[in-house]
Amino acid sequence: MARPGFWDDPERARGVVQELKAAKSVVEEFEKVDREVDDASELFDMALEEEDDATRSEIEKQVAPLERELDRLELKSFLSDPADRMGAVVSIHPGAGGTESQDWAEMLLRMYLRWAERSGFQTEMLDYQAGDEAGLKDATFEVNGEYAFGYLKAESGVHRLVRISPFDASGRRHTSFASVFVYPQVEEDVEIEINDADIRIDTFRASGAGGQHVNKTDSAVRLTHIPSGIVVSSQNERSQHRNRDSAFKILRARLYARKLEEERKQLDALYDQQKEIAWGSQIRSYVFQPYTLVKDHRTNHEVGDVQRVMDGDLDGFIDAYLRSALNKEGNAPRTGKKPGEKVS
Repeated sequence: MARPGFWDDPERARGVVQELKAAKSVVEEFEKVDREVDDASELFDMALEEEDDATRSEIEKQVAPLERELDRLELKSFLSDPADRMGAVVSIHPGAGGTESQDWAEMLLRMYLRWAERSGFQTEMLDYQAGDEAGLKDATFEVNGEYAFGYLKAESGVHRLVRISPFDASGRRHTSFASVFVYPQVEEDVEIEINDADIRIDTFRASGAGGQHVNKTDSAVRLTHIPSGIVVSSQNERSQHRNRDSAFKILRARLYARKLEEERKQLDALYDQQKEIAWGSQIRSYVFQPYTLVKDHRTNHEVGDVQRVMDGDLDGFIDAYLRSALNKEGNAPRTGKKPGEKVS
């Protein structure tokens, strides 16, 4: 940065500074854990020499948390794509099946919000359309924080639910589907050109919760990006202006994802053509009856405690997916759980 002419190109300079900060952050986290490992090792050796069983036992308890932290940092270090560091925009859509799939989509929304809370990310609802009887017709929210997209990109795809339906008086088992699409959240310094002439803006009356106000004003906003055919909407806020801002935020994220798709073919796995939300296209199955099991069909990672997963414990699935992707690229980290490992 001290090199003459470095700041002559401010945009490029800012990019270099951001990359440096990101790299420095990762290195500092590794150095912190490295110091903790060295300290524990020295204390352990002293405890052995002095035959201090109490201290040795206490140090042994610190090993498992340190291993988990090393696994987390190692995996994070492989999230090297520029988009990985960004926040995420997540859209959830129910498949065919009416109330059943709409309720399942609502359950997935709760699961991801719980995961974000557990992981220290902040979330903001950009669009929410309630279902006719239960659940939701559509939901889009953003997850704010570094590497949110890097982790959540593992969740893009169709999710399948098998359960005894609470909406079936006969108590029959039903299969429902919902799709999840994850886009990188566009940062302020990322240039995405949107021409006003390319946008059609429609306003309409919002539906669902919100009291009498939503039924009296055209506060909801729908944007159609004519060149790409992308359509987004927002009706979560009472203000048309705020809904417009949210809709443009979603549109920018989707256009940025489209730009990445065109520039780097390796992202095709994330943004390929949307599959039919039905049999044969699911990435993960959640079984509530006749047994309990959550299985990712890409990695074979399984968890028997389905309620734990629905409460936001997704780290095992995300870890297995990212490590599996790294295996395919020949850059797999050396530690951590193997894809396909079953967890009770």
